[in-house]
Amino acid sequence: MYKINGFNLRIPVVASPMFIVSNPKLVANQCKSGIVGSFPALNARSPETLNDWINKIKDELEDFKVNNPDKIVAPFAVNQICHKSNKRLISDMETCVDQKVPIIITSLRPPDEIIEAAHSYGGIVFHDVISQRHAKKAAELGVDGLILVCAGAGGHAGNLSPFALLREVKEWFNGTILLSGAIADGSSIASALALGADLAYIGSRFIPTIEANANEVYKKMILDSSAKDVVYTSFFSGIKGNYLRGSIENAGLDPDELEDGSKDQMSFSNPEKPKTWKDIWGSGQGIGRIRDITSVKTVVNELENELNEALDDFIKKTKGLKNGKI
Repeated sequence: MYKINGFNLRIPVVASPMFIVSNPKLVANQCKSGIVGSFPALNARSPETLNDWINKIKDELEDFKVNNPDKIVAPFAVNQICHKSNKRLISDMETCVDQKVPIIITSLRPPDEIIEAAHSYGGIVFHDVISQRHAKKAAELGVDGLILVCAGAGGHAGNLSPFALLREVKEWFNGTILLSGAIADGSSIASALALGADLAYIGSRFIPTIEANANEVYKKMILDSSAKDVVYTSFFSGIKGNYLRGSIENAGLDPDELEDGSKDQMSFSNPEKPKTWKDIWGSGQGIGRIRDITSVKTVVNELENELNEALDDFIKKTKGLKNGKI
């Protein structure tokens, strides 16, 4: 068992919020499996729907706790997009405050008013960053944790190596550090811990699950793809991100001939381009390790077994190094 920010987790993993893909069913099953489940507030069609989603997750987790008192049930998180294009931010955050959502994940700009709102009821805030400059801005505002979105992460992602960004941030930040970027198995989780992260942030591994709100073509494409099939471009949303080559080709575009996009596109409403997330599918570079469409429960079981094996192997190797043997 792992204890982070006062929460008990089965393994040190936060399932990242994915546009369209993350829904109450996916999130509840992630939490019941012992990892933090999360979803973007905008996946719910309205503030009223968001309230219904949160109630549904809460009710399902409470029922599970009553019937399975020996199981570790993790908290859930709601992702807020802190950008001028998100006209629902205030009303959605009011819903989260009323519901006392345990964890708020913020993206795109330092969330000063969101931090204050979350802390008002004892919630915590984890903020997405892709650089040390962004990390310092968020830390100055009092976030509880930083999500380092490094090279290879699905969706909007940075291009820095985790070996660089994590170690730089670790020098001055004392809060919780989450690492994102091509983490899809237990060995990758162990590597994140070895680098100094407190939690691994995993998204693409949960796309080809039974509970995920992704169509079967998308799930199958994840299984049939590997790191070479992930394209890093700002063409679709104006911000650099990783997308499946196959989905770009299916939209009639050449993945190798995409122009740079503009941040003015952040409304995602450009009628001249395929819809990001709906037609153009996000994916991290770690998908080469994904083999089957299965349940969240099975995925977490596999991650736990792989993590334990990796940690045992690491202990053996470090003992050998101490004894002058490899």
